Amino acid sequence: MKTFKRVYIVMILLIFCSQIVWAAAPAKSVLQKLRYSQSAEQVRIVFDVNELPEYTAQLTAKQDQIIIDFTNTDTSKLPMLQLNDPTVSNVQVTQVQPDKQRVVITLKQPIVSYKLFTLSNPKRVVIDIVKEFDRKYEEQIGTGLKYTSLYRSTKAGPISAYVVDLAPGNNYIVKPVLSNNAIVDLEKVQSMAERSKGIVAVNASYFALNGEIIGLLKMDGEIVSSPTIGRTALGILPDGKMLFDQIDYKGTVTLPDGAIIAITGVNHERGQDDLILYNNYYDNMTGTNEYGTDYIVSQNIITAIVHGNAVIPPGAIVLSAHGSNEKALSSLKIGDAVKMNQTLGPIWDKTIYAIGAGPRLVKNNSVFLTSKMEEFPPDIAVGRAPRTAVGVTKDGHILLAVVDGRQQHSIGVTLLELALLMQEFGAVDAMNLDGGGSSEMVVKGKIMNKPSDGRERSVGDALIIAPKD
Repeated sequence: MKTFKRVYIVMILLIFCSQIVWAAAPAKSVLQKLRYSQSAEQVRIVFDVNELPEYTAQLTAKQDQIIIDFTNTDTSKLPMLQLNDPTVSNVQVTQVQPDKQRVVITLKQPIVSYKLFTLSNPKRVVIDIVKEFDRKYEEQIGTGLKYTSLYRSTKAGPISAYVVDLAPGNNYIVKPVLSNNAIVDLEKVQSMAERSKGIVAVNASYFALNGEIIGLLKMDGEIVSSPTIGRTALGILPDGKMLFDQIDYKGTVTLPDGAIIAITGVNHERGQDDLILYNNYYDNMTGTNEYGTDYIVSQNIITAIVHGNAVIPPGAIVLSAHGSNEKALSSLKIGDAVKMNQTLGPIWDKTIYAIGAGPRLVKNNSVFLTSKMEEFPPDIAVGRAPRTAVGVTKDGHILLAVVDGRQQHSIGVTLLELALLMQEFGAVDAMNLDGGGSSEMVVKGKIMNKPSDGRERSVGDALIIAPKD
């Protein structure tokens, strides 16, 4: 009987103790829902829970993940969360130990800081990931030649920019390079840089798909392409000094009888009533059709007359006339003398190189946007885009800049923002070059930016910095 009483008492004690242990054990937290919100400044990730859990958090050394470890928490109901955000890629929940659950937040780019905290009513674990950043990387890539990459947050989103600064008085030359050395087809910037021994290269002019340059281009003192409208151009004098202005082209042909006929374009496809001047930069033939007349001119003398697709002999030009201009030149015959005159204006006629694009960004140290004045369409003038620019500082430093756009790591800039960026790097004069998928910077053979096409685009010409011969 005594033995039975002892067993009974022990059983009662065991039951009582087990009840005490059960009552003292913490309730298991359940992560019930995972959600997020985002702004230009931060991403907020929220874990809805039934009980607030214990946790620890750390940012990995590479700043590419935030790891949160929860203790005694059920995460089985949470799938991986993908985020459409330039900073955060995804949130994944895994079981690492029987009593430890891990949340891994994968980042697309380094962050400045994060804040992890809890809220009640309802119960939540919240992490705020701060996007604000402004990082610069600088590298001396040659004597007086500096490369800078800039990665910055803005209210609209992140910006990635790439700038090369060439100090004056160094053994480098800045000049345009024509794709394939002729107005035929297109070529990638990296290829042009390699072919011309360019230490730095960026895309330059607007262009047509057949390789024709849209706007002004002058190389080695010869006009390669004429503008159809007076737009901003960069001119380079023999001493390396840079000019910026809106430039018009004027060309004429004086006939044997003294009549003066206006040239309507240089190295462009001949259209109705045009008089186009073709030189050796255009390839070796004009590509014109039989509905006009091509006059081959060598040393100001008509040497041949052809109806369509004339050969352009070395050192010669071709005057190709259609419609009313064909009629005006119809009296010309082989052996006649003609006189050509081409001008960009007294000062600009002294330039060795010139590149037209536009609009103007900075003039005399003030923002000066000429989009409307130069009749640029909205796809160039309005909105954010990848962009390329060239400028000069007060003390003669030459700046080449490219900004990525239309991508998660960089949303692109407006023309105003591009002007302000050029001013930030010291430009007192600057102009916009071709942009969009064409925007590209090559330094020492390497593509430094991320073209928005996802690959290099073939373009009409490039602006390079190369060692002097």
